[in-house]
Amino acid sequence: MISVSEALDTLLSLVSPVAIEMVPLRIAAGRVLAEPVTAQRDQPPFAASAMDGYALKSAEVERDAMFKVIGKSAAGHGFQGRVGAGQAVRIFTGAPVPEGADFVVIQEDTSRTASLITISDHPGSGNNIRPKGSDFQIGTTVDAPRVLSAADIALLAAMNIAEVPVRIKPTVALISTGDELVLPGDTPGPDQIIASNTFGLDAMLTAAGARSRILPIAHDTVGSLRMALDLAADADLIVTIGGASVGDHDLVAQVTEDLGMSRAFYKVAMRPGKPLMAGKIGQSAMVGLPGNPVSAMVCGHIFLLPMLRAMQALPSEAQRPATAMLSHDLPENGPRTHYMRARLTGTDLSVFDDQDSARLTLLADANALAIRPPNDPPKTKGEHLSYIVL
Repeated sequence: MISVSEALDTLLSLVSPVAIEMVPLRIAAGRVLAEPVTAQRDQPPFAASAMDGYALKSAEVERDAMFKVIGKSAAGHGFQGRVGAGQAVRIFTGAPVPEGADFVVIQEDTSRTASLITISDHPGSGNNIRPKGSDFQIGTTVDAPRVLSAADIALLAAMNIAEVPVRIKPTVALISTGDELVLPGDTPGPDQIIASNTFGLDAMLTAAGARSRILPIAHDTVGSLRMALDLAADADLIVTIGGASVGDHDLVAQVTEDLGMSRAFYKVAMRPGKPLMAGKIGQSAMVGLPGNPVSAMVCGHIFLLPMLRAMQALPSEAQRPATAMLSHDLPENGPRTHYMRARLTGTDLSVFDDQDSARLTLLADANALAIRPPNDPPKTKGEHLSYIVL
């Protein structure tokens, strides 16, 4: 049995970054930018007005000064002439500042009669002009790797970048095992339950950038499990759920070894999630998760998400724990790292009394996993305890 950190290091060694593809910017949100990209233009591409008002010479700006309006500059339709002494151009937000002008008096500080304006209030010290290239310039770089947010997409669009290099979505094949399982919507027999783990992991991995595939349930026969594994052979990561223990019906170890899996480890010193298995089948990394619903989901957070980040060339370290004050006492911990469902409220952390690894309602109610190191001594109310966010 190995430690959580040893298991994670081993799992990360089983995967490598996936290939790069070019995709239209329109569908790049949420993808991982694989290579730096550079701006193709300045923004703004000209000195632009930050306000509605009048463009004129700053040397002539003073209260009660009068100017003749000689034209108009609007967004997309700049004034083509030059502003001379005693002249002004009506200008709107985002419009090019005409040649000869270096100050925009906002319209609220002026009064107008026909083609004459008067500065009726103190115009302030700011010139209300956004300089050319003040946001970014040709050659400004957006660094990689990074998960492209909506703000990133807006920035890249403004840089006139129509396609971006991103990591291909890693493919993950999810295989639930066991005669007791049926899919949601099916009618379970008297001794059957619903395959919930697969759908929870599918949602988790899809949200983290994977192309997740739910394969048919593998029943407790060698032939059924081999068929499911054959269907998963082209995946970057194969995840089996259940059947990784040592019972008479736990076939994953036997069948994967028969298929040539190079096993990296079996069993991790953690709760929940002890019967965890990993290795390589051909070019695919393989992780065998325990079948208890909470065990599978916790292992997804602790192990699968960092693996997925590594496959997308993102920093792959585990989520950095934070600390919060316990709202109650806790007894000592046993010899394994314990990930305990908990609720964080403000700065207080409440660890649930019931940590049964089969109870999904408690996982759904939790927003954090409290972390107890092996042989952690008793904790009292007000002490700090590490946790990760769910």
